[in-house]
Amino acid sequence: MATIVDKIAAIEAEMARTQKNKATAGHLGLLKARIAKLRRELITPKGGGGGTGEGFDVAKTGDARIGFVGFPSVGKSTLLSNLAGVYSEVAAYEFTTLTTVPGCIKYKGAKIQLLDLPGIIEGAKDGKGRGRQVIAVARTCSLIFIVLDVLKPLQHKKLIEHELEGFGLRLNKIPPNIVFRKKDKGGVNLQTLVQQSELDLDTVKTILSEYRIHNADITLRYDATSDDLIDVIEGNRIYVPCIYLLNKIDQISIEELDIIYKIPHCVPISAHHKWNFDDLLEKMWEYLRLVRIYTKPKGQLPDYESPVVLHSERLTVEDFCNKLHRSIAKEFKYALVWGSSVKHQPQKVGKDHVLNDEDVVQIVKKV
Repeated sequence: MATIVDKIAAIEAEMARTQKNKATAGHLGLLKARIAKLRRELITPKGGGGGTGEGFDVAKTGDARIGFVGFPSVGKSTLLSNLAGVYSEVAAYEFTTLTTVPGCIKYKGAKIQLLDLPGIIEGAKDGKGRGRQVIAVARTCSLIFIVLDVLKPLQHKKLIEHELEGFGLRLNKIPPNIVFRKKDKGGVNLQTLVQQSELDLDTVKTILSEYRIHNADITLRYDATSDDLIDVIEGNRIYVPCIYLLNKIDQISIEELDIIYKIPHCVPISAHHKWNFDDLLEKMWEYLRLVRIYTKPKGQLPDYESPVVLHSERLTVEDFCNKLHRSIAKEFKYALVWGSSVKHQPQKVGKDHVLNDEDVVQIVKKV
C-alpha cells in the first residue's frame, strides 16, 4: 500500500506533467487541494496525537519565542551559545544537535526564548529525519531565524522555505483577504471584488468538492490563487515573521557583503566572531512587534527596569491588566497614563484605551 509520502510524490509528478492554462486550472486546483489534505494527515496522523518525540516539547517561557531553523552545520548552535550564553554541543561535523536546546536573552526589558532546533534535511515535511518534530516546534514560535551559510545561501533558502511551506508555515506573508463561510444550503456563491486571473466559479467548486463542501459563501477581495483559497479552507496555516541570517561572513569580501545587505529580511552575521549582533537584535525587535509598558505604583517613580511586554496586536489597558494578573481587570476603576498615546500628562482612561510603546500606566482599583 502506498504511503502518504508516495501519494504526495505521485500527485506532484502529475502536476509537473500538466500544462498550466485556463482549461487545466480546475484540475490543478484539485491536485493542490489533495496534496494539502495529505500534508495535514502527515502533521496530525489519524488515530489521536502521536508521541511528540523525546526532547522536543520545550515549555514556552518569556514574552516571545524564536526558533533557529537551518541545515546541519550552518552555525545555529554557535549563534545560540554566543547570543544567550547557552551551551549547545558544537562541532565541525553535521547533525551535532539532536534535540531542541532552549536559551533565553533579555533585550529592552523583554525576556525572549531562543530555541536551537536540530538541522533540517531535505524531505523533512514528508517525515524524513526528525523533520516533523522540528517543524512542529517551529510552528509555535513568534519569529523564525533561518540560518544560512553565506557561501551557499540561495539553494538552502529555497529548500528550507519549501519544507516549512509544506508544513503550513507562511513566512513574512499576511493571511489571504478571502471571506469563507460554510452554510447548510444554497450551493456555492462566489463574489469577486476585483478581476481574477486564476480562480473562477468552476475552479472554486472543484477545490471545495475535494473537501466535500457543496454550500459556501466566498468573497475574493484581491486577485487570489488556488493556493490562497486552500490555505483559507484548511484554516491551520500559521503566518509567522522570519529573518534570514547569513552566517560566516568572515569568509567573503566586502563587495559581496554589500550585495547581501540588499536582500530583503536578511541580516549578515558571523556567529563565531560575534559580528553584527546589534543589527540582528534590532531587526529581531522590529519583527517581533513587541511594546513595552512601564508600571507606576501610587506615589512612586515608574519602574523602568522591568516593563510589561505586550504584543502590538493586543495593546488595550485591559490586555495590560490581564498580563499583570487576571484579578486586576475585575477590580479596575480607571487608569492614569503618561506617554504618547494620550493628550494630557497624565490622562484618565478606561479599559479600551490603546497604549503606545513606553507608556507609563498607573492602575486605580475600585475601593
